[in-house]
Amino acid sequence: MHRLNPTRAARWALFAMSVGVFCIQLDAFALNLALPRIGQDLHAGEGDLQWAVSAYLLATGSLMLGAGRLGDLFGRRRLLVVGLLVFGAASLACAVATSLPMLVTARVVQGAGAALVMPVGLALLTNTYPAGLRGRATGWALGVGGIATASGPFAGGMLTDAVSWRAVFWLNVPLAALGAVCASRAPESRDTSGPRTVDRAGLLTGTAAPAALALLVDRGRRWGWLTDRTAVLLVLVVLLLVWFVRCERRAAAPLVGLRLFRNGPYVALTLAGAVANTATVMFLFVVPLSLQGPWHLSVAAAGIAFLAPAAAMAVAGPLAGRVAPRGATAVMAACLGIGAAVLAGLVWAPRLAVYLAVATVGGAVLGMGNALTLVATQGVIRPERAGEASGVTKTVITVAAGLGVGLTGSVADPDGGAGAESATHTALLAMAGGCLAACLALLLWLWGPDRSHRRSYPAAARTGDASPEHHPRRRTTR
Repeated sequence: MHRLNPTRAARWALFAMSVGVFCIQLDAFALNLALPRIGQDLHAGEGDLQWAVSAYLLATGSLMLGAGRLGDLFGRRRLLVVGLLVFGAASLACAVATSLPMLVTARVVQGAGAALVMPVGLALLTNTYPAGLRGRATGWALGVGGIATASGPFAGGMLTDAVSWRAVFWLNVPLAALGAVCASRAPESRDTSGPRTVDRAGLLTGTAAPAALALLVDRGRRWGWLTDRTAVLLVLVVLLLVWFVRCERRAAAPLVGLRLFRNGPYVALTLAGAVANTATVMFLFVVPLSLQGPWHLSVAAAGIAFLAPAAAMAVAGPLAGRVAPRGATAVMAACLGIGAAVLAGLVWAPRLAVYLAVATVGGAVLGMGNALTLVATQGVIRPERAGEASGVTKTVITVAAGLGVGLTGSVADPDGGAGAESATHTALLAMAGGCLAACLALLLWLWGPDRSHRRSYPAAARTGDASPEHHPRRRTTR
């Protein structure tokens, strides 16, 4: 069994990525409890405050697709340094913002930095560590991110109460600078298998389509899903996606090679990861609010009670890195199946102790499913195009996270009474059904009658390429 004993240069890459993931995940969740104070300080209305969160998520989700491939072409270490510096500078701008428009603009720039860090950092680890260690390295980085994800709301609330909401952003400035210094010491890597040309049409449409889709998910529940504005935005999303596919089919050096979507293990893990990520976002919203609402705990007591689920979620990242590529799909199916039982169990838990025990199991399996998505998909693609694959995966699961926020919007008020509690139960049971359906779909895909195309998967995954179409010698002649 391999031990994580990389070279010094590889350790710099791992440390830089861990710092970046921590900052990005913290900022994605830390502002939720600070929004009322931000509104008071910046004299902003409640309806506009959500843009302080939405702008960050929209920018991150829409720019990841192109960012991953740009890292492949122009150097993953270089763009990781750029991403961390942009994120740190934008955090400084957020910390000194004097108006809501200034804060929202800085959050967009911050999201652009985050969009560079995530897919480029994952690709750098994939190309820096040998095949036997890269999954564990990625798992450790994602485990650090899991700590920020689970503790973000309470860390943001405590910093806001003790100091100011600006402290959340000030914290990022030295951390991002430290991450950039570490990244500059990591080894450089890029895709040398093709020309260093940018598919501009693909970059434009590949950015606009996720942006429009993310905006539709974010605004749909506020506008109403059957309104004219929602319908127009939906048509725009479809047109942009069709245009993007057409551009990629015609491009000599496409931003995203459409062959990637013929890689069965990659597609299965990405789609399952989207379901797992949606369930995780719902879990992170519902459990802390339920502890304060139906279970009548104070904010401090709820934070202490949530430590066990948060710790379980953080530990899941390194554990996901130990899963062999050949067993990743089966483990993902198990996580989704157990996750479905957990989400349903949260509805019917009779006592607080039972509720917390179920939530702890949920933190472990949902954290494992989320981390496994990024760890395992990097194990079944060609390392030289790792940024492309991680960009696609992160885009899909980030938009799914936005959908999860939309689904949990009706439970945002912990004092909402019986109506909010009923909406919580409905949302949890609906997501449990989604997890169960995804679990069954994965099992059918694994154990269906036509398994011949999967028998070579373990060997291919060990070489980092589970997609036969990438090998010219395996192509059939016409």
